[in-house]
Amino acid sequence: MANLLLAVIYIAFISLGLPDSLLGSAWPTMSHDLGAPLSWAGGISMVISAGTIISALLSDRMTLRFGVGKVMLISVATTAVALLGFSLAPNYWTLLLVAIPYGLGAGGVDAALNNYVAIHYASRHMSWLHCMWGVGASLGPYIMGFALTRGQGWSWGYRYIAILQVVLTVVLTLSLPLWKGRESAATGKGDAPESAGKSHASDKPVESVNAGKAVKPLGFRQIIAIPGAKSVFVTFFCYCAVESTAGLWASSYMVLHHGLDAKTAASWASLFYVGITIGRALSGFMTMRFNDPTMIRIGQTIMLCGIVLLMVPFPGQIMALVGLILVGLGCAPIYPCIIHSTPAYFGADKSQAIVGVQMASAYVGALAMPPLFGLIADHTSISLYPIFLLLILVIMVMMHELLRSTARRAV
Repeated sequence: MANLLLAVIYIAFISLGLPDSLLGSAWPTMSHDLGAPLSWAGGISMVISAGTIISALLSDRMTLRFGVGKVMLISVATTAVALLGFSLAPNYWTLLLVAIPYGLGAGGVDAALNNYVAIHYASRHMSWLHCMWGVGASLGPYIMGFALTRGQGWSWGYRYIAILQVVLTVVLTLSLPLWKGRESAATGKGDAPESAGKSHASDKPVESVNAGKAVKPLGFRQIIAIPGAKSVFVTFFCYCAVESTAGLWASSYMVLHHGLDAKTAASWASLFYVGITIGRALSGFMTMRFNDPTMIRIGQTIMLCGIVLLMVPFPGQIMALVGLILVGLGCAPIYPCIIHSTPAYFGADKSQAIVGVQMASAYVGALAMPPLFGLIADHTSISLYPIFLLLILVIMVMMHELLRSTARRAV
């Protein structure tokens, strides 16, 4: 039963990634059909991000009340309805309205599912599951391209993904009995997780089962007051700031700083995401030998090497390409390993609350930092791209080491 449930979770992670890259791939056509300026895509993205932040912050209360399985089911169903709404939207303002339930659904399932896997499965599964997200995010544009090249329009691209989400909703409905007895340890019920009694983050054991004690949801002030919480939130903010900024501005950096043509730069920039996906597949095997903090440090070191190569002036284009791939490879283990180490640092009874705020911090970083660099580049130079990434990486490293120090003092 546990293996069947894990298969369902893998499918869910692929489904999570499918819609994430649709807007970018469809927007040139959508903006023309809807009579909206190209820049207005940012408004839809911001509404989606705001919804994910809100639902991530509420994930602790929702999971304790309904359980992980039902939260997943409701979230995926909400996302499916929202995607269907996208496919039927007659104008831009309808898209903004429909983006609200899309964001709420995406954030809810993301936080609940990540925490469940962190508690119940080994670190390798977290890496491979996030690799599956990358597979889904890569498939989304191909599905949209299939619809566009056959003259079906962008609406059918969204409709195909909505249909897949409906199928997943049916699968999750049928899988609800599998979740019984294996709900998050934070509820005080269920089987001990695969990692119970040993920590993948420190020498401190994971407090995985609460012996039937009722656990109340934590308020935001209570969560912030937990030792080490601020450090892990800033670490997560910085990671997603680096990933989103690196991905968004890579092509522009190649064109404006290294003189590549736009088509070549776009194809080279896509290798950043290829690096993340391949890196997460490899990270799953590496976690069998290295613990989560070591994997995070390895990722940060590879990212540093990649950023340094982005600064190397000669031969600039080749070094920049290699550097971009290395930054992607370095990103690969950090996100899943930070999440997987959360129960070890804070205890499984607090991990859902911590993961929820971590997700919110991630979305804030992804929402705020790429536009901030855009403003900096506008008023100075795109050549500051690697310097900007380096500064965020330094803060990330400092916050992660501070988290480790706090954990050691708590032992």
